[in-house]
Amino acid sequence: MQRMGMMIGLQPDKVEEYKRLHAAVWPEILDLISRCNIKNYTIFLREPENLLFGVWDYHGVDFEADMAKMAADPKNQEWWSFCIPCQKPLDTRKDGEWWAMMDEVFHMD
Repeated sequence: MQRMGMMIGLQPDKVEEYKRLHAAVWPEILDLISRCNIKNYTIFLREPENLLFGVWDYHGVDFEADMAKMAADPKNQEWWSFCIPCQKPLDTRKDGEWWAMMDEVFHMD
């Protein structure tokens, strides 16, 4: 298992919409996340800065393949069509990232 984290901004005028979307995530999306070997997935929101922090446990063996499977799923593409306009990527993210991946510097069980 690998603990992973990521950050992104949230458009100020889309905060309530983003909260509404995530209060009732579509069952197909929840199933897809599980099939892509992600468990214990949580997204936190920091207001008023409007920063999102996501953390999850990855239980697979090929993260890139699982993320490609997730990105290719038509229902997920539809879900993203609602979520992506709400988000504001960090200027400091790496090439190819939407959410900026984070390095773990401390963990305690």
